[in-house]
Amino acid sequence: MFLNIIALLVTVATFTAIIRKAEVRLALLAGGLVMAVLSWNLQAFSEAFTRSMTTAGLISVILPVMGFAAVMELTGCNGHLVKMLTDPLLKVRMVLVPGAMLVTYLINTAISSAAGCTAAVGVILIPAMMAAGIHPAMAGAAVFAGTWGSVFSPGSPHPAMIAKIANVSVIDVILAHKTASIVAALVVAAVLFAEAKLFKQDKDWTPEKAGADLGKLAAAKRPAIDKVNFAMAIIPVVPLALLLLTVPQFGITTKFLPKGLTVLESMLIGSVLGMLVTWTSPTKVVTEFFDGMGRAYSLVIGIIIAAGVFIGGLEAAGVIKAFLEVLKEAKSAVPLLGTFGPFVVAVLSGSGDAAAIAFNTAVTPHAAQFGITSINLGNMAWVGGSLGRSMSPVAAACIIGAGFAGVSPFELAKRNAVPMLLAAVVFMLMVG
Repeated sequence: MFLNIIALLVTVATFTAIIRKAEVRLALLAGGLVMAVLSWNLQAFSEAFTRSMTTAGLISVILPVMGFAAVMELTGCNGHLVKMLTDPLLKVRMVLVPGAMLVTYLINTAISSAAGCTAAVGVILIPAMMAAGIHPAMAGAAVFAGTWGSVFSPGSPHPAMIAKIANVSVIDVILAHKTASIVAALVVAAVLFAEAKLFKQDKDWTPEKAGADLGKLAAAKRPAIDKVNFAMAIIPVVPLALLLLTVPQFGITTKFLPKGLTVLESMLIGSVLGMLVTWTSPTKVVTEFFDGMGRAYSLVIGIIIAAGVFIGGLEAAGVIKAFLEVLKEAKSAVPLLGTFGPFVVAVLSGSGDAAAIAFNTAVTPHAAQFGITSINLGNMAWVGGSLGRSMSPVAAACIIGAGFAGVSPFELAKRNAVPMLLAAVVFMLMVG
């Protein structure tokens, strides 16, 4: 019992450090090491590190997607996708607020980094919405609110983890939550629209009237794209389309489109098409693809390794076993804990990954004991963390969006609080 209490204190200290913007991998590794040492089981640290470091199922999914993303940035295809989707929206002023959220949500499936997506979309939409009379903070909030569209990205670390636990494909994990995620996105869009109308922030505003700090307005250097190249614009979504079209359950594959394309195959096809359409040097494409994979291992797999070590420390201290026994006696609370545990940590820390990965590593493999499938419980933690991060004032995406609007990040966060909370409740009820 004493060791359990010490481990819980270490857990609180670890996540407090993350909330205070400590390096996430460092905090998790340090917490796991401390618990392993206190448990007189240093081997638990090294075993968890090695096990997480060589998880082939995660590496074969996450690394190719990040390599493809790097190629799309190199070729400029991302810029054409953004312009293709944002130009029509700017012509329909009445639905600018919900439309900006939904367009960002869609683009985030292709540009899965929340900060990167906010930068790519926000540089165009936020100044344009402000010019149309939308309150600067509402313009920024609308774009920031769409940055959880990555729940449809096969390159996120979460579906790969959940798929490995449930012994299904990555695309099966995404399809399992598609309806709930779409409904939750519509809830966010509708509530933002209602907020803009209710508080009269959808017209007749100028940055000066809104109190935006003109000196802090980010220099919005718009991409120099005069005309959309539609061939380039569709390349970023080709791999996801291939993954969906080749799902065996759909029965629409042919001899030219084999059943069950892997993520690696889809990303390689997309990269080659991007190279051919843009006439980019093959040497540059290959170099950027592998550089992107390397960054993915450092940034994404690195967090998974650190979270695995942290959970290994908790297991060595006996906390995981005790926690699972408590959950068995309170099965009805598992969906709530699975959704809002990562949600709250994400709001406070600005990252939905650490808490969701930790939860899915420790609890989701035992989902059947709580009367819920591992896919559904894993998706609750994943999407819950993503929604929480989309209302966090310390998230990088929020700070970038606030910079384009010239307002405090807290102005964006408070406008997104109600939409994200309602979306999380709706998602939990539909999936759980």
